[in-house]
Amino acid sequence: MLNSLSESNDTSSGLKKYFESRPLTSFFIMAYLFSWIILIPFILSQWNILPDTKWFSIFFVANAFVGPMLSSYIMIRTLEGKEAWRNIGKSIRQVRVGLKWYVFSLLVIPAIVFLGMVLLNGELPTFHGLTFQFFVTYPINLIVVFFGGGPFPEEIGWRGFALPRMQSQFGPLKATLLLGILWAFWHLPHFLTSAQKGGPGSDLSLLYFNLPNFIVLCLATSIILTWVYNCNQGNLFIVMLVHASLNTFSIIQPYLANSVLKNLDLSVSIGLGLFALIILFLTRGNLGYKYPSELEFGNKENISK
Repeated sequence: MLNSLSESNDTSSGLKKYFESRPLTSFFIMAYLFSWIILIPFILSQWNILPDTKWFSIFFVANAFVGPMLSSYIMIRTLEGKEAWRNIGKSIRQVRVGLKWYVFSLLVIPAIVFLGMVLLNGELPTFHGLTFQFFVTYPINLIVVFFGGGPFPEEIGWRGFALPRMQSQFGPLKATLLLGILWAFWHLPHFLTSAQKGGPGSDLSLLYFNLPNFIVLCLATSIILTWVYNCNQGNLFIVMLVHASLNTFSIIQPYLANSVLKNLDLSVSIGLGLFALIILFLTRGNLGYKYPSELEFGNKENISK
């Protein structure tokens, strides 16, 4: 029995050392592995291998909680302790971010996506079946999406754990682009389901069009979220709100008359891509990041310029 305890302690110690030596690698391996495993029942139900019932949707909702969120919890508690995890909670509860950031999240983000629709459509898009009820229930949908649709559990991992460490190691732009690609490929199993227009009856356009477009969308979104994160000193609440606003506004797509706008996310990529390019130009690729020397000595000049 003593030998078993000793072996268990050695294993735990070895795992902790691996986490300490490769924190980002450890985090992403767990985030992918946990999420992809928990998605299996949902994918099988989508392909009618298991009963196609709504009950299996719980596995889809859970994939962000047991993936990036749980992985973040394990890494932070293991490497930094309980107080560091509490600081994540404090950042999420820090809702005093200024009116301009609420306006940006709730109005500017939908406007950017709508602009992409206008540019792709060539004129103002038309809607079928869009009623006043959509706008009345919009705030409720926003809250549901915020907590259960990805923003809350995902951002605890992507921007709560990974981004600050990646920016410190690679700089803001390289970190953001790398995180955007890893974020996009974390969604790969979703392309086997209706969440990304996959499942029975789907064709190869998923691979040669939808996936590349989704990667561009994630890269653009990643640039915007990094900028928001840095401008708000790592505040996770506002990052989650921007993410939630983007996801919630997408529920307007089924009401679009134009089939391209309705069935593809190309207009979203166009709108967010243009705004991401503007951010890159205005910040000269720095994305509002403050280097350690700037924070320590109060140097307001961008040292990368």
